[in-house]
Amino acid sequence: MALIKLDTGFNLEVEIPVTSFPKRLLAWIIDAAACIIYLIVVNIFSIFSDAGWLGYIFILPYLLYYLLSEILLNGSSLGKLALGIRVISEDGGTPTINQYLIRWLFRLIDSPFGYMGLLVGQLLPPWCFPLCFTGIAVTLFTPKSQRIGDILAGTILIDYRTNPNINDTIFTEVESTYQPRYPEVMRLSDKDINTLKGILQSITSRGDMAMAMRIADRIKAKLNLQSEEDSFQFLHTLMKDYNYYTTR
Repeated sequence: MALIKLDTGFNLEVEIPVTSFPKRLLAWIIDAAACIIYLIVVNIFSIFSDAGWLGYIFILPYLLYYLLSEILLNGSSLGKLALGIRVISEDGGTPTINQYLIRWLFRLIDSPFGYMGLLVGQLLPPWCFPLCFTGIAVTLFTPKSQRIGDILAGTILIDYRTNPNINDTIFTEVESTYQPRYPEVMRLSDKDINTLKGILQSITSRGDMAMAMRIADRIKAKLNLQSEEDSFQFLHTLMKDYNYYTTR
């Protein structure tokens, strides 16, 4: 499995497994199957309801499927969830809305079917047929297995095996009676926090406690604080404290 090293922003590098092309293709097939089933249902509904105009309304979820699913499912879609992969930013953090939007806008260029549709519709001359495979070629031969939309958006697709407790670890809701321990956490930038989320996910899924210790030591030095908690619990507490201060 190919690994890439990401600069965490804490002067440390994290190795993350990059999603292989066959796995990306399989995820795409699952997503395509889901979209086809949806379109069939919508078509049947519009025929029997005798309201063809409804089809134009219900087509919107299909067109926005990848954009909405990646935003709402933290970088995943149905196909990606099924295979345990998701989109992250190249810095290891959670992608921004703009990054998801760029990936979505360039999906037409990256997909061979987008070009084929333009060729069939005679919107492109026949000699443009080789362009159908541009997105596939770019994904196969770039070091991080990125398609054009990924390169422009600054995102990558990684293997991510969901741990049953990962949501409790990273996205735990803060209790109303919670007492924060580290107000210094607010000195971290938004980029630092997003990166820390990605690192915690990697640590949890891979059980890399050595990485947790190194990251915790870097943050303690950066914020000039001491803690008796173990490294993983310290990072978890930082996230809870950050959630507390930003939601109050």
